[in-house]
Amino acid sequence: MFFCNVSIAEKYNYLDEKFTVAYKWLAETDIKNLPEGFYPLMGDDVIAGVQEYSTSPWEERRFETHEKYFDIQYMVTGDEMFGVCKRDGLKEIDRIDENDVVFYSDPDLYGQVLLREGDLIVVAPEDAHKPRCAAGVPAPVKKVVVKVKI
Repeated sequence: MFFCNVSIAEKYNYLDEKFTVAYKWLAETDIKNLPEGFYPLMGDDVIAGVQEYSTSPWEERRFETHEKYFDIQYMVTGDEMFGVCKRDGLKEIDRIDENDVVFYSDPDLYGQVLLREGDLIVVAPEDAHKPRCAAGVPAPVKKVVVKVKI
């Protein structure tokens, strides 16, 4: 699954070597037994970050975007609600350039995707997303966020 407007559908190649390296690593690696940390898959162009945390209530999380990287967010264990909307028109509330992240206030309209074990979503720089949200009540999850450089 990837999420975009038809006007940019051909802007990115989601089957570019950087993406296929990430998909292959996600499919073939025993991530359940990997410790938290960063794993370079293609130098600085593709980096997997293994995370373990407890999801949070929707109201405690923020929408975010990235300028230099795509996110491939992959659920290893657990369930998570994941907000999605377009970046255009959002009200910026914080920016941390060294971490390539911009945070926004919640828009009036947005979508949500339920990510379950084995699911992934690819988020482009034009897409705002709200990760780490509880699917019901907060619960522990293990997730990989693969950063794919533009």
